[in-house]
Amino acid sequence: MFTTGLVLQELLQGFSGPKARSHLIERFAALAFLQPDRDDHIEAAEVRNTCRRNGVQIDTIDAVLIQLCLRHDLVLLSTDNDFRAASKHVKFRLWSGAA
Repeated sequence: MFTTGLVLQELLQGFSGPKARSHLIERFAALAFLQPDRDDHIEAAEVRNTCRRNGVQIDTIDAVLIQLCLRHDLVLLSTDNDFRAASKHVKFRLWSGAA
């Protein structure tokens, strides 16, 4: 399993209190980190532009996460509807937990 600093940062920004922060950091220490490079950011812009041309608005960070999944042939684990909408226009693997 992999994650990015982007995901860790977003989660830490949503937690309050030092105990929750420490627990989250401890859990994420077990995951390998992927770092986006220059080409990932270039391709993420195209991911976002493709979605926008098709009427789907996604955040910059979401586009980078999609690009990292494409580059590394990974499945994105999320229940976020933005990823579900994006997956109709950008072919990445998404696991949303829906049966």
